[in-house]
Amino acid sequence: MSRPSSSPREREGGGQTDRDLIRLHWPTALRPAFDALFAIDDVLAEVVGTAREPMLGAIKLAWWREALEKLDEAPAPAEPRLQAAAAELLPRGISGRALAGLEDGWAAMLEEQPDRARLRSRGILLFQAAARLIGQSGEGLRDAAGWWAEVDLARRFGRPLPEPVALPSYPRALRPLTSFTALAARDARRDRLEPEATPGRAWTLLKHRVTGR
Repeated sequence: MSRPSSSPREREGGGQTDRDLIRLHWPTALRPAFDALFAIDDVLAEVVGTAREPMLGAIKLAWWREALEKLDEAPAPAEPRLQAAAAELLPRGISGRALAGLEDGWAAMLEEQPDRARLRSRGILLFQAAARLIGQSGEGLRDAAGWWAEVDLARRFGRPLPEPVALPSYPRALRPLTSFTALAARDARRDRLEPEATPGRAWTLLKHRVTGR
């Protein structure tokens, strides 16, 4: 396992994040579901980022995978993120099993040479779930979602940024979600990562909301 570095959010010691800005572009009624979905992804990232040994990290990830799968069959235990997932995501058609699929992408980070396809799969699953929240299909976003996952890992753990890609102009209905790729495209065009939630990044999101680019 190549030891991941602290994420930019951790280094900055809190404050507003890109996700806080993106959340403002989501329908108000769906923001709790947005929070619940990305809280699951965050806790899996936290397991990887704090694992002192790959085996210990793998054990913790396995616990989360099993706990998420059990949401489809039993009430959530007294764990806030699992309870939020049960309350906000399951009623909207996102199963515990679908959420549990995120674990494999994070488990790949515990390997000496992470499999790129597995790292990208996490982005695809996350975008599919988020698309479902806004009543859309995430199938047409597979390539962009996988690419976004690589940019996100560069931000979180200092992995190399992928090469920029050409992104289409997305339809208005998808823009709450494709806001993530708009910021990823901004990152990929730069030599080094800028801080999150800057005025420039807020402008990028506003431009994306209007133009789809």
